[in-house]
Amino acid sequence: MTLPVYVDPDLSAACVGETIRLDGDEARHAATVRRTRVGERIDIVNGKGLRATITVTDVAKSSLVGTVEHVANDPAHNPQITLVQALAKGGRDEQAVETATEYGADAFIPWQAERSIVSWSDPAKARKGVGRWEATAQSAAKQSRRSWIPTVDQPHSSASLACHIADCCADGGVVYICHESATTPITTQLDSSSRKVMIVVGPEGGITDKELELLTNAGGRVVLLGEHVLRSATAGPWAIAVIRA
Repeated sequence: MTLPVYVDPDLSAACVGETIRLDGDEARHAATVRRTRVGERIDIVNGKGLRATITVTDVAKSSLVGTVEHVANDPAHNPQITLVQALAKGGRDEQAVETATEYGADAFIPWQAERSIVSWSDPAKARKGVGRWEATAQSAAKQSRRSWIPTVDQPHSSASLACHIADCCADGGVVYICHESATTPITTQLDSSSRKVMIVVGPEGGITDKELELLTNAGGRVVLLGEHVLRSATAGPWAIAVIRA
């Protein structure tokens, strides 16, 4: 059975036998929500692959202390998958981030698509939005016992996304643009030799013809996910599941 995971970004190269202290929100969650007790084993990760398994020796309301029993550096995913998720109403974009993290996404790019009803054009809204996505990704990573926490980029316009796609392709990556009018199934386009994969999912209203032309000219491949039309919240996770299978 896997162990509960807590995050400490400052976790350094822990050694077996050392004492580790966990403070703040993570410790409060362990102590008051999960009711962790002395003698239990938990994992502490730094979000970048380092995982320390500890046996708890002391628990307080806002701190937890334990002895390191095992240390591992978990390898990063291959390929690295970035989900470009168009901003969506009703929290569906955050739902996509949550599920995609559980399915193995490594990074997220918020996309201010032309038909996105939600707007992050205001810098304050953008900061809050990115913060929510980061919190969602961390929570989902803990739930799925991951030691790597996906990163969240700043929001991209269609023009800046096209540049990002071009850079990805130039670096040997592959970019899949999910579109309901596509005729090529994604399952026929999988490239096992590529170490970088980008998946582009549009908003509820779909990707405009102008955007589609812009992104395909940058190197993206338009693909069909299946015979049924998926919501913006489920398309990306479904594509990730296919690639990870």
